[in-house]
Amino acid sequence: MELPPGSSDNDIRQKCAKILGVSPETLRDFALSRLSIDARKKSAVRLVVSATVTLPNEAEALARCDKKSVSSFVPLTYTFPQVRRKSALRPVVVGLGPAGLFAALELSRAGVPPIVLERGEPIEKRTQHVADFWREGSLEPNSNVQFGEGGAGAFSDGKLTTGISDPRAAHVLETFAQFGAPRDILWSAKPHIGTDYLRRVVTNMRRELLSLGCDLRFGHKLTGLKIKNSALYAIEVVSGGGAYELPCDALVLAPGHSARDTFELLCGVGVPIQPKPFSLGVRIEHSQAAISRSQYGDFAEKLPPADYKLSCRLPDGRGVYSFCVCPGGVVVAAASEEGGLVTNGMSEYARGGKNINGGLLVSVVPSDFPETDPLAGLRFQRLWETRAFTLGGGDYRAPAQTVGDFLKNRPTRQFGKIEPSYLPGVTGADLRGCLPDFVSNSLHAALPLLDARLRGFAAPDAVLTGVETRSSSPVRIPRDENFQSPALRGLYPCGEGAGFAGGIVSAAVDGIKVSEAIASDTLMPPPSLHA
Repeated sequence: MELPPGSSDNDIRQKCAKILGVSPETLRDFALSRLSIDARKKSAVRLVVSATVTLPNEAEALARCDKKSVSSFVPLTYTFPQVRRKSALRPVVVGLGPAGLFAALELSRAGVPPIVLERGEPIEKRTQHVADFWREGSLEPNSNVQFGEGGAGAFSDGKLTTGISDPRAAHVLETFAQFGAPRDILWSAKPHIGTDYLRRVVTNMRRELLSLGCDLRFGHKLTGLKIKNSALYAIEVVSGGGAYELPCDALVLAPGHSARDTFELLCGVGVPIQPKPFSLGVRIEHSQAAISRSQYGDFAEKLPPADYKLSCRLPDGRGVYSFCVCPGGVVVAAASEEGGLVTNGMSEYARGGKNINGGLLVSVVPSDFPETDPLAGLRFQRLWETRAFTLGGGDYRAPAQTVGDFLKNRPTRQFGKIEPSYLPGVTGADLRGCLPDFVSNSLHAALPLLDARLRGFAAPDAVLTGVETRSSSPVRIPRDENFQSPALRGLYPCGEGAGFAGGIVSAAVDGIKVSEAIASDTLMPPPSLHA
């Protein structure tokens, strides 16, 4: 059903009653199930809403209602498969981003609590390290925007949109809500938690893991694999207390897309790794009010801050697209290596900032890399991060350029109406100094095309901040139908870093799949779904 912007829950209830031909007082257990905004016509922006209700004599009401959009509601619930694991060893999870977090949670709930190794720090300490880095440029290599409890998503917009149709995705959203996420993630067409809520959720999930007997070890880093007859029997770990060996026959490897030393480790012991496509580009920053007006017209003040999703394919076949758009957010320093500069976007749940930023990325394929080995993409990322660091001044200030100057091929000396939000600050520059020529040329060609789809996107005062290199993993770690490496039994590559996910929800779902495989100890059966 459609309603005007600004409609309240009571307005939706009234509309439901009218469609069903009953009085609003008869509706019980009223709940939204989906809400989206149809802004295709700026003069007639509408809310598109689905809701579930309980009422007396439902069969009679359904028979009386001739609306095709009305049907009986049959909820589906997720059930973890039967545990068949026989090993006396506890599974080990490496990495506590969404994939590792959900793998650990589902195993713990099933009575198989794992040992979890996270090279970074708990979210409270990690947040302080990140704040110090943004303020002073003091980088902690193992506790930063990329590494630590919660993964890279803990310093993002907390988007929960996903293109996968796996029923586990709804379970992930329900779990987030259970641990303190806003309830609207259960019905919003574009759900997001925001970095402020996401950190609280991660803290609550940690408490649950501990209560279930999970052994959480922060500041513990995987450094080696012990292999015999193509099977894993132990791992090597380094922590503040020294190095140790941990017996292990089931390792959930969920390292995130920035764990370059882990990828090097795998290559060193002969685990197959494949180079994979990723994207490279910049962050583009606009006035939030201007983008909302462009998207919603006169209805902008009655609706939440607008986002956008843009893409185009250039004549040479390159794709240019927006990524991880952060309404009311800021551009953040996301480096994880000394001497390299990386950007990302972040916003809180309220999305209350004056700017909106998004990745503006160009597709990169393995044939673009100078070398052909499995880690060539990793080095390609590092090359442009190093150049961005130098171009910004060598102190983690980011190189930035207005769109107007970029399109006129001149370095920026002064910014206009849009104040760059990146900390610890920006240096006016020509971004061609830290981008491959094909990326610069693609962005130059794409900006006018994207502006034709979203008025003001190529506004001269909009700010480009470089570089964004970590949109996805540059490698894939192959696995078989049992979710294990075909070359190393007991190794379960998992999540975005392993090349099997692209966002918080899909990474969490992949973690659940791997936890099912370990608990089943056999070819993984499909999850049980009960109506």
